[in-house]
Amino acid sequence: MTDSRPAPRSRGARAIAMAVAAVLVAAGAVTVWVASSRPAAPPAASPAATSPAAVPSATPTPSPSGHPADTTAYPLDQLPQVDVYAVIPALPVDADPAGAFTGDLARANAERIPVFAVPGQAPVATLPRDHVYDGTTVPVIERQEHWLHVLLTGRAALPSAGNPGQVTGWVRAQDVELSAWEQSVEVDLSARTIDVVGRDGARERVADDYAWGAEGTPTPRGRSFVMMVRSEPSLTYTRGHPLVYLSVQSPTLDGFGGAPVAVTAFHYHDARSGGISNGCLRLGPEAIARLGQLPVGTPVVIR
Repeated sequence: MTDSRPAPRSRGARAIAMAVAAVLVAAGAVTVWVASSRPAAPPAASPAATSPAAVPSATPTPSPSGHPADTTAYPLDQLPQVDVYAVIPALPVDADPAGAFTGDLARANAERIPVFAVPGQAPVATLPRDHVYDGTTVPVIERQEHWLHVLLTGRAALPSAGNPGQVTGWVRAQDVELSAWEQSVEVDLSARTIDVVGRDGARERVADDYAWGAEGTPTPRGRSFVMMVRSEPSLTYTRGHPLVYLSVQSPTLDGFGGAPVAVTAFHYHDARSGGISNGCLRLGPEAIARLGQLPVGTPVVIR
């Protein structure tokens, strides 16, 4: 499950440098960005051309066990890939950001699998099994017999052009491997608390003070998940501590520091109290060390 990573840590600083961009280290500057030296940009967000027989003409009515199975072998070459850089308007934004998780994690059982906006319609994207920026082990928020509704990385729109919230999609149960997550993270911005919560409800208080987003660059609220965990010595403000990147991005910033992404993260910073950041959560050494132990796919809720 989450122990398998697309970019092993043994690849060292060079692989890490590809995965993490420079962060503006100035008063109030904290939002973390993935490197601008990214893989080739995904193709435009449009469905692959298929024959009429391969695509249902309408969405079937769900049965008590959910939507019917779909065993169609869809062509995937022309579909955009779901990853941190993707902007795919066809993907729905999470309609219930305060909703629960099922307890399951999903990961593609092939090199890439189709992602659907609606079960029974043509796929709108692909989810890779492995990716240099992780984000491929995803939490399930609704489980049917043949379909799984999951959280995803990337965005449906930039903040300047639409709703930049946490995106979701549907994958077929036949296309994924399932596992169970053991812990989640709950952040309460009003109470200034961060807890690691076990499946049995046991709470571990990780922090009772930290920095969060300023008024114009707020920390995104709702459910998301741990996309990747990396350490990057060149980002001196982290003082060697890991950065824990989330699947959700800034609700107000299209990009930052020349990069086209605005990834929210937990990370260490010397200045770490109050609403002073560009959206990230600045923590002390013990707190970020604990969160850095979490596997990718771990659910995160920010209230």
